[in-house]
Amino acid sequence: MNEKVNEEMNAGVDSQKITDISKHGYQLLKENRVTEAIDCFSKILLLDENNNYALVGMGDSTRKKGAIRDAVKYYQRCLDHHPGNNYALFGLADCYKVMNQYQKAIEIWEQYLRHDDRNITVLTRIADAYRKVRDFNNSKNTYQKVLNMEGNNPYAIIGLGHLHYDFKDYKEALFYWEKMLKGSSFSESAASEVDIRVLTSIGNCHRKLKTFEEGIPYFEIALKREHYNFYALFGLADCYRGLNQTEKSLEYWNRILDHDPRNKMILTRTGDAYRSLKDYDNAILYYERALNIEYDTYAVMGLALTAKEQGRYEEAIISFNRLIQQDNKNYRLYLELADCYLKQNDKRKAAEILESFQRLGIKNQKISEMLASI
Repeated sequence: MNEKVNEEMNAGVDSQKITDISKHGYQLLKENRVTEAIDCFSKILLLDENNNYALVGMGDSTRKKGAIRDAVKYYQRCLDHHPGNNYALFGLADCYKVMNQYQKAIEIWEQYLRHDDRNITVLTRIADAYRKVRDFNNSKNTYQKVLNMEGNNPYAIIGLGHLHYDFKDYKEALFYWEKMLKGSSFSESAASEVDIRVLTSIGNCHRKLKTFEEGIPYFEIALKREHYNFYALFGLADCYRGLNQTEKSLEYWNRILDHDPRNKMILTRTGDAYRSLKDYDNAILYYERALNIEYDTYAVMGLALTAKEQGRYEEAIISFNRLIQQDNKNYRLYLELADCYLKQNDKRKAAEILESFQRLGIKNQKISEMLASI
């Protein structure tokens, strides 16, 4: 009898000890003292090797350290011994999301919903994951389920904006993102209150819709709030390029390069801007700066176009022929090459180039029109 009482007392002591260590471990985790938290949870596992709090704690700790595969093992071990543990399911799904295994993440989150089908955080994560795997209908329906429960949920509204943007429905994306401004018309005071990413997203919709003037104010407000925001600078540069205000676009391309001088895409865009201004020396300089980083098709094409515009037709012809060997379905290369031959009064060769594109079996109106005009 005394032995049984002693066993129960010892079990009670161990249980209280585990509870105290567990609380301390989670407090350390909140304070981002991850290594110390791991020590705490390890002590619990020595006392109780399948303790659910310790296994989830180890999963959370290793995930925080970036050891995602280790975290998966701890969460899975917890679920093997404690099926349906919400914290383990949540952590495991987030691990799969980090590893870009969205379908697995969806499956785990759906298991979670069996226990709590109105959890808005989980529903928005599922909708995001469906968006990542380009499942439009399931993503939209899940976001809408969130909005049915909480009409102004910002994560669902922003998610619907991204979903429609990803599927190139820019007008619908605008509808959702503008809801974050509490109205569809631009207001600097309203714009100053929303996440800067909403502003650049609205601006990007206008870029895609070619309503450049309407996009500029959003990028400008974003830039006021964050002076070197890449997306705001890029958006402004591209909007001014679309409005044929090349000198204005150059200002923003160069501001990006002030902070990221080895960005070859921006170097090539800057070269294009100088070429459109017929400042060929600077155009060549920027194209070559891009090529000094690594090979870039657009930089080579920029140099070929520069040579053509300067009347260096033989040089341009060699470049365009090389580009066609790399990308033989790019109709623009054939048009430019044919135009070089026309500039040399060689109509036969120009026609041959255009006919060689047609033999690929690709129909292109511009190719047909140019061939008919020769």
